[in-house]
Amino acid sequence: MVKQSWLSRRAALQVLGMAAPLAVLGAAGMAGAAGATAGKMSALEAIRTRRSVRKFTPEPVAEETLQEILRCGMQAPSACNEQPWQLVVLRDKELLAKVGGINPYAVFAREAPVSVLVCGDTRLDKCGGYWVQDCSNCAMNMLLAAHALGLGAVWTGIYPLAERVTAFQKLCGLPAQVTPLALLVMGHPAVQPKPENRFRNDRIHLNTW
Repeated sequence: MVKQSWLSRRAALQVLGMAAPLAVLGAAGMAGAAGATAGKMSALEAIRTRRSVRKFTPEPVAEETLQEILRCGMQAPSACNEQPWQLVVLRDKELLAKVGGINPYAVFAREAPVSVLVCGDTRLDKCGGYWVQDCSNCAMNMLLAAHALGLGAVWTGIYPLAERVTAFQKLCGLPAQVTPLALLVMGHPAVQPKPENRFRNDRIHLNTW
């Protein structure tokens, strides 16, 4: 039972890229791995409890916290390992105040301390058109990391709406080959939405429809 518990903790650490291979973990390594999870949210808990947050406190997001979120985003898988993402960090209040004029469903960005514009760089798209999936993986990693670190965040859509793409390119001075996919608005949550069980057995099909 003890071994099973440790293995489950270690599995969560592996998902987060924090666990060493079994071969190099002795008794001291096991104790260290178990200790590393103390007070931290597991990968499964982050996935099951994450909710979109659109109201934030005025408290700023620490640079170290933001760097950890960006680092997690860049750990995402991508086609041909192309990693075609470009991330624009928005902290400027004047820029954030203009977001609502581009996307009326993201007007609350003006109250957030920081947002991350997730973009696809077609110059890095080696496999031909997979940048949307790649950058979506990157964005989802960041949403989960923000939640695991105690922040609230929400994905606000840009691509494929041409007018939003063009407006964000102009707002942030993006090169023509860099397409904004989504704006992740984040900060310390002023609300705590309750987790929802969204599992639906009728959406699962075995082998054929």
